[in-house]
Amino acid sequence: MSIYVGNLNYDINQQDLEEVFADYGSVKRVYIPTDRQTGHRRGFGFVELESDTNEQKAIDTLDGAEWMGREIRVNKAKPR
Repeated sequence: MSIYVGNLNYDINQQDLEEVFADYGSVKRVYIPTDRQTGHRRGFGFVELESDTNEQKAIDTLDGAEWMGREIRVNKAKPR
């Protein structure tokens, strides 16, 4: 499973997301998409943890939490 993290501050980087989600288990992957034309971050990202159980704990705890001045949205990522 992959976790979608939305409404992120545009100044965020991969290390920032890793640090937040490391509290819920080992982080396998972090991806923050950028705009193809401008190269700026798009305000959302994806995180994968080692286990689905840890991912669900992170979703339950972090969804709606305030982080870096914004209320983030955290839920299961939908397949492409």
